[in-house]
Amino acid sequence: MIKFFGVGEDDNMLELDEEIDTKELVSEDIGQLALDVLETDYEIVILSPIAGVDLHDIDLSFSKSVLIIKGARKRPDIFESDVIVRNSECYWGAFIRNIILPENLDFDSIEATMENNLLIITIKKLQFSSQSIKINRTI
Repeated sequence: MIKFFGVGEDDNMLELDEEIDTKELVSEDIGQLALDVLETDYEIVILSPIAGVDLHDIDLSFSKSVLIIKGARKRPDIFESDVIVRNSECYWGAFIRNIILPENLDFDSIEATMENNLLIITIKKLQFSSQSIKINRTI
């Protein structure tokens, strides 16, 4: 599980790790996606190259400040025919990635797009304004 912004080292996060690990990672044969997490003043952008995966085979969900990306990369039919595999480096099968997010995000604004086999997830930051507060004197 990826943790960033200093989130995830306290006891509550360890419990969350265990809960996700037991619910989501029931097999050791589950792959993990590579990803980049970028931050601007206004948003978080998560990039993950997901080549060879149909858009309908990707599930993106959110629970308890954790973004979950899971799906499956299906082995092409040619593997089922009578072929000799000379080299095999590609991962075929289920994958999952859990990302603990900071709490200063607008989770209702999560957007995901797929562009040239690149999954792009954008989450806007909450914007807080500052103002002076006048203190009234009472008698």
